[in-house]
Amino acid sequence: MEVFLAVADELHFGRAARRLRLSQARVSQTVKTLERRVGSPLFDRTTRRVSLTAIGQRLLDDLRPAHQAVHHALTRARAAGRGITGVLRVGFFGPLAGRVVLDVMAAVRADHPDLDIHVVETQLADPCRPLRDGEVDLVLTQLPVNEPGISTGPVVLSEPRVLAVSVHHPFARRESVSLEDLARDRTFRPLGEPSSDWLDSYLPWTTPSGRPIERDRAVATFQELLTLVAAGQGICPVAAHNVRYHPRPDVAFVPFTDAPPFQFGLAWRTSEQTSRVKLFIETTHRLVTEQGGPAATAER
Repeated sequence: MEVFLAVADELHFGRAARRLRLSQARVSQTVKTLERRVGSPLFDRTTRRVSLTAIGQRLLDDLRPAHQAVHHALTRARAAGRGITGVLRVGFFGPLAGRVVLDVMAAVRADHPDLDIHVVETQLADPCRPLRDGEVDLVLTQLPVNEPGISTGPVVLSEPRVLAVSVHHPFARRESVSLEDLARDRTFRPLGEPSSDWLDSYLPWTTPSGRPIERDRAVATFQELLTLVAAGQGICPVAAHNVRYHPRPDVAFVPFTDAPPFQFGLAWRTSEQTSRVKLFIETTHRLVTEQGGPAATAER
């Protein structure tokens, strides 16, 4: 079954052999044995190309769903043997991270239906607090996360920053802004106590030329932030996905010309990297790779 499917996918005996880590002679002999059992050729072979015969195509169409069912059954059995059951609590910061978490959750549960995944939103005030307090097992959050006892994985999402301003603000009429413009109005700070590295990445104390950036009123949630911005009480850099996920008639989002992108990644407690946590991490990175990387994943 594996040899036939590999040759049908590759339409090349040499590539199929490398994929299966078998000799090309072994692959050819296996296909010939299967053809004798079927009683008809499954592949048309020439010196230039390999193609499926009509009977080979029918066998492929019938066999692939059965092969997938066997694969899933074995995966579930291995998961049960490793104890990948129970509850996994996953936090997310922002709607784009939430969408990625839902995609990963669907992929994980397809092979591990006995794993119950609970999804929890974290807030702007301190996105990693639920992780520190043990309320979630891992979180997809804005980086950097440099805290004792917490590990992080590779970047999952990477996207530009935009400046949220009131539609009546002078910046709203611009096509773009720069980091130097942050010194020309008040900005907002999270109400909680996120790490200094995270806060400085989110909103630095000074512009590139050294002009001070005023961190004014503290806010607890993103909707509170947008409401205060709409009221003209300040401005704030935010991730570009908010243009799609949080459009408002009273808030304009102006692109930066010189700001580094916001980056998001998974974080978890180092001492509690269970098989469930490892599975979620591995599945996340596989999906991000399949989708073309962190920037492409953010644009989906």
